[in-house]
Amino acid sequence: MRILQIKKTAWVAGLEKSRKDYSLIGPVREGNNTSKFRELATGEEPDFSITTTTMSPKSVVFPQSEVMFTYTTDNASPECNIMKVPENSYSKRAVIGIRPFDAAAMLIVKMNFDTPDYRDPYWCDAYEACTFIGLAVTDPESCDFSSSTNSGPFNTEGLDVLLVDIGDNFLAEILTEKGEAWAGSAGFETEAGKDSEDTISKMREEAEKKISSTVKFEQIDKKETLDLYNESYWDSISFPCLNCGTCTYVCPTCWCFDIQDETAHKKGRRMKNWDSCMFPNFTIHTTGHNPRNTKLMRVRQRFMHKLKYHQSKYDKGIMCVGCGRCVTSCPVNIDIREVCKQMNS
Repeated sequence: MRILQIKKTAWVAGLEKSRKDYSLIGPVREGNNTSKFRELATGEEPDFSITTTTMSPKSVVFPQSEVMFTYTTDNASPECNIMKVPENSYSKRAVIGIRPFDAAAMLIVKMNFDTPDYRDPYWCDAYEACTFIGLAVTDPESCDFSSSTNSGPFNTEGLDVLLVDIGDNFLAEILTEKGEAWAGSAGFETEAGKDSEDTISKMREEAEKKISSTVKFEQIDKKETLDLYNESYWDSISFPCLNCGTCTYVCPTCWCFDIQDETAHKKGRRMKNWDSCMFPNFTIHTTGHNPRNTKLMRVRQRFMHKLKYHQSKYDKGIMCVGCGRCVTSCPVNIDIREVCKQMNS
């Protein structure tokens, strides 16, 4: 690992220089006070004033809608009823300004899409094409509880570079070979001073002290699943829920999807689309039976998955990175921190 110093006056020029090798993706503001990660146009900078984007960057590797196959039903065609994988471009991409909790979320999702037995080529190929240039969180937002989930403001897991804003300059911790390649492509080569490591360490401590929101979940894994499942508090937790699915769409670790065939005339495509365990149709069977046919069941499933089932299966903590998006986006103020407290107590 080495630390570079990047002058902000040279930042934009370096980004533009790196375009010869990478497409650039970063946080931007959009209408109606929303923000998200998308590809940056030539000359467009990532907006580093956004601490937590409305939508997480999971769509960079897991698009909301994605074509899996195309086909034709034309009997006159030699390719009739043959599923063809579209020619997807997984050229190198630099994701600029991803926050540490979102990079940690990618690793959680990776446990689902990249296993010893199965590898989802769509997710994995897109992920492997990315170089993640993180931006440390020096001023955490009020709903940030990332320190409790080991994905705190200066966490480096899942990152190739960690940028730290120190005023007129960035300090850039180069963490991987992919990070080295990106820095070289951008022309960032100036070594930081000997005190840079201490500077980052002190800033990390200061940022962590600013996080006042915490969760505890160590007791949840010790409890019997059915005891948690049958708790009476699920009635009050689920009562205000609208089953709108907002929490799952903004969440960086939600990975549920549906597959649909769309056919027009004799041409068609098989689509993978985001889905949500909060939707009534998510679990409906072809018989018409729905094993989760009530709001309580769906709300309970979401929190049991995030806070209990994931821990039990992987033994790597909860399926949450503490970004706080579901807290700030929920229209009826259901708070995962409060749910976690009840389950853990």
